[in-house]
Amino acid sequence: MKAGGLAARESYAAGPAAAVWERTIGRVLRQTASRCPSVEALVSRHQKLRFTWRELLLATEKVAAGLLALGLNPGDRVGVWSTNCAEWVLLQYACALSGIVLVNVNPAYRSHELRFVLQKSAIRILFLHESDARADYRRILAESVEGVNCLLERTIYLGTRDWDVMLAAGERFTDPVIAPGDVANIQYTSGTTGSPKGVLLTHRNLINNGRFIGERLGASEVDRICLPVPLYHCFGCVIGTMVAAATGAAIILPAASFDAGETLQAIQEERATALYGVPTMFIAELSRPDFAQYDLTSLRTGVMAGAPCPIEVMRRVVDEMHCPQITICYGQTESSPVSTMSSIDDSLDVRCTTVGRAMPATEIQIVDPATSAVLPVGEQGELCTRGYLVMKGYDADDEATAKVIDAEGWLHSGDLAIMREDGCFRMTGRLKDMILRGGENIYPREIEEFLYTNPKIAEAQVVGLPDARLGETVLAWVRLKPGESATAEELRAWCKGKIAYFKVPEAIRFVDSFPMTITGKVQKFRIREMEIAERGLDSVSHTPTA
Repeated sequence: MKAGGLAARESYAAGPAAAVWERTIGRVLRQTASRCPSVEALVSRHQKLRFTWRELLLATEKVAAGLLALGLNPGDRVGVWSTNCAEWVLLQYACALSGIVLVNVNPAYRSHELRFVLQKSAIRILFLHESDARADYRRILAESVEGVNCLLERTIYLGTRDWDVMLAAGERFTDPVIAPGDVANIQYTSGTTGSPKGVLLTHRNLINNGRFIGERLGASEVDRICLPVPLYHCFGCVIGTMVAAATGAAIILPAASFDAGETLQAIQEERATALYGVPTMFIAELSRPDFAQYDLTSLRTGVMAGAPCPIEVMRRVVDEMHCPQITICYGQTESSPVSTMSSIDDSLDVRCTTVGRAMPATEIQIVDPATSAVLPVGEQGELCTRGYLVMKGYDADDEATAKVIDAEGWLHSGDLAIMREDGCFRMTGRLKDMILRGGENIYPREIEEFLYTNPKIAEAQVVGLPDARLGETVLAWVRLKPGESATAEELRAWCKGKIAYFKVPEAIRFVDSFPMTITGKVQKFRIREMEIAERGLDSVSHTPTA
């Protein structure tokens, strides 16, 4: 029961009591390397590189010494703008050992976004590849820094002599004085709602989140995690590498960027016991024509996160991928990231219709967005989190920080959820996604879930469009299943009588794909922007009115 005597029926939950580790990431890394020296720690298949925990620690110390030889000091900032590679992991651990702050830079960023991060983040040195199949990073960087006032002093190109020279310059590494509450990492929000903000995450935030996720997965040094998700994102560099550091599990990088075939081959050849991904990645793997040829029987568990999982997809992951203990995680960058998670023995229903229960040492409550009053079990409100996992704040933005972390330390997620009687949480949408049509509150998630029941529809995304008379109207982007055809009039007729008239989409567009972040999240704000521009609605007020 919450302090202050709130009724047990209120939507408040505290995760299992647990002592939070007061340790730095570097200390935990050393403990794991001492406990599991000869256990494989990192496999980068596309680079043909393998490290045991002893070898990984030695390589990390060498990188840390190289960083200090560049003139960096604890608290300085280093950026990594790269797809998945062994150097990314080495830099993450090396920055943690040396007290340098790692700044994650999305490899999908181009000159406009990179310029923004360089100006905001105070990065002194940037690590990157010269180019890959997707981009010429050297050219993009040159465009980004032209005429820009930033602190960037030097760039080091991975896979070139730059890297070797840095390593050779390092002297014997000695651990500096670092506290668990020091900032270890700056992660930029994914951009699903506009301009990203730099989230300040501490050693305490990150290593404890990795530890608790690992405990809920039942992970240990016998596990091997296949990690096709991007390292720049918290899915890769917390749910991935921090779980590994805390438990001794190995990280397997199948490729530089996600490839369904490379992922399946990595599971088979490396005998992976865990697989991570967003639902679209699992769907891509299951959809390969040669899927049945892969031996996936080594799999036991894993994490599916980033978007709701259709129950049929979950069933196929359990049955056809031989992954009976696959779990669901929920959180946000600002909560390090995981605040709720299902258990490995939860039913399929719990894993598909909820995001599990509060994590250890974590408080969660569902509140009225208008009054912050704690709501009863079963009522929809904003999910708020409190505990060790809450970020230190947004980088150099106290005003933005104060908007999401209240005076009592609650992080307001902006996500709408319902707490069930069993303590599990069901996500229902986002506050900012809410459509206000003629005074009616409409939650896009509800309409999307209804549209999924149409046998012709593979995927649907719903947003609000500005309307001079109603404030907003409902728009649906729909992707049909292969071989199916439909018209907007047909779908509207199918909706009528099944959902309230004001929820029936006034506008429907059939598409082959959706604008996505690199981690597989649909960018609804881009759908809205594209439709507003195409329909000439820029002159219509974008502020919903009653």
